[in-house]
Amino acid sequence: MDGMGGTDGRVIVGVSGSLASLAALRAAAGEARRGGRELLAVIAWEPPEGEALYLRHPDREWALHWEAEARARIDRAFDEVFGGPPPGIGTRRLVVRDRPGRALCRIADRPDDLVVLGARPGRRRATRIHRHVTAHAGCAVLTVPAPTVPKGLRRALRRVTAQDFTLVGR
Repeated sequence: MDGMGGTDGRVIVGVSGSLASLAALRAAAGEARRGGRELLAVIAWEPPEGEALYLRHPDREWALHWEAEARARIDRAFDEVFGGPPPGIGTRRLVVRDRPGRALCRIADRPDDLVVLGARPGRRRATRIHRHVTAHAGCAVLTVPAPTVPKGLRRALRRVTAQDFTLVGR
């Protein structure tokens, strides 16, 4: 644990590394800080080929590789949002082998927990994860929209290449 946690439930946030999940992580940290609660950041992963095929041809090294990738993604999310552990709140990072919605509902097993999810702006329909969590979570669910990118900037970002980020005059 990175600090002192509260006793009135936890703030549980789903992290994937997307812009929406980074916004959710920031909002969840704020909720945890305001309520004196512990922040649990959860990243759920499955083998890319799916569990059924993995069970037919199990490969422990392959599974360890994907678990390490998930762990690196959640660590990057904390670095991008806070520059490391968020100050002033107790945090735990959980890497869970499961479907994201099911993992979040299983972890958020207290009525005074709060689940925080990110959502892409402008989506008319909820994602499968949002539908699952809102239907099965036994606690409150907070949806945080990702920041919007202005239309002109989106167009410009589509044309950016890796060479645009190289150092000039090395």
